[in-house]
Amino acid sequence: MPILETKRLILRPWQLDDLEDFHAYAKVKGVGEAAGWPPHNTLEDTEQVLKVFMATAGHQAIWHKQDQKVIGSLGVHVRDAMEPGHEGKKFRHLGFVLAKDYWGAGLMTEAVRRLLEAWFEDHHLDVMFCGHFDINMRSQRVVEKCGFIKIGEGPYESKLLRRTFNQIRYKLTRERYESVKKDW
Repeated sequence: MPILETKRLILRPWQLDDLEDFHAYAKVKGVGEAAGWPPHNTLEDTEQVLKVFMATAGHQAIWHKQDQKVIGSLGVHVRDAMEPGHEGKKFRHLGFVLAKDYWGAGLMTEAVRRLLEAWFEDHHLDVMFCGHFDINMRSQRVVEKCGFIKIGEGPYESKLLRRTFNQIRYKLTRERYESVKKDW
């Protein structure tokens, strides 16, 4: 994925130099749990995840221009469709995490919109799926502001947290994207 830019952010591949910034937000209680993973206890925990991000396509760091640091991540993944009827279509799944200090500033909405633009315009995506736990209202606001439509809900087992959550599932079709992007 190429480097993407917004007014306040740069979305780019992860680098080893991002380790300290990544650990700074990944160790904070409440950040990872909203995405199904526990806080990172050690720098080594974070380094293991960072190396996976660097080796796997679809992971991007969110770089805050003003503060000159990584404040979150975006992931676009190949998985099964969240609903039937998408055979032969190009679809992906979106996931995201943002440092607690940056919640409520519209930064994740800004990042997700730019990422969606790249996937629908440059990669000719047909459908982007996304999900969040029902207790995560911040993510719900992001996906709704980006035009996603709720398609259902159901159990999601977080093996890392040893807990099952109720996951709300959404999709954004190419047609819906074309309709909502003009209001961004």
